[in-house]
Amino acid sequence: MPDPNPAALDFLQRRRSVPAKVLTLPVPTADQLQPLLSAALRVPDHGKIEPWRLLVVTGGALARLADLAEARATELGGDAEKIAKGRGQFDQGHLAVVVIASPKDHPKVPLSEQTASAACVCLSLVNAALAAGWGACWLTGWVSHDRGFAEPAFGLAPQESVAGIVHIGTAPAAPVPDRPRPDPAALTRWMTE
Repeated sequence: MPDPNPAALDFLQRRRSVPAKVLTLPVPTADQLQPLLSAALRVPDHGKIEPWRLLVVTGGALARLADLAEARATELGGDAEKIAKGRGQFDQGHLAVVVIASPKDHPKVPLSEQTASAACVCLSLVNAALAAGWGACWLTGWVSHDRGFAEPAFGLAPQESVAGIVHIGTAPAAPVPDRPRPDPAALTRWMTE
């Protein structure tokens, strides 16, 4: 017989990421962030190989990353929108956790499972932050996928990639409007035979 946790299920059905651009100070201290990181790392990890690592970015590091994003976008011939998107994620942020997919050479754990595990860390971190009362969201964007930016910015090894950049801070007092959510019935098929 199941042992339901209605409060947890209610939280998951109502959870709502908070856009990074509206997150404000304060942000979690190192001591407040530690249990969120611990919760985030309780994800499926077949083979217990820990195919991810975390990089916490605050303060002057955010300003440095904004400058690097602008320089890289300019180098790529990016327009004002690309520059603004690259800079904005770091200019407007106060604390970000970069979740880095760091796959291991493993005979039994395929790369796809390792990549999925890193994505699970991103969502688990957002949910842990929201459950703790912070605002949080998971972003990617071109800065996550452009090797010319991500390798020097985040110290990526050749086999690593950015699974996501999770921004955490104080949510605005007014609730953030929700977006339309998918209809499970429209997306679910039951196979009984």
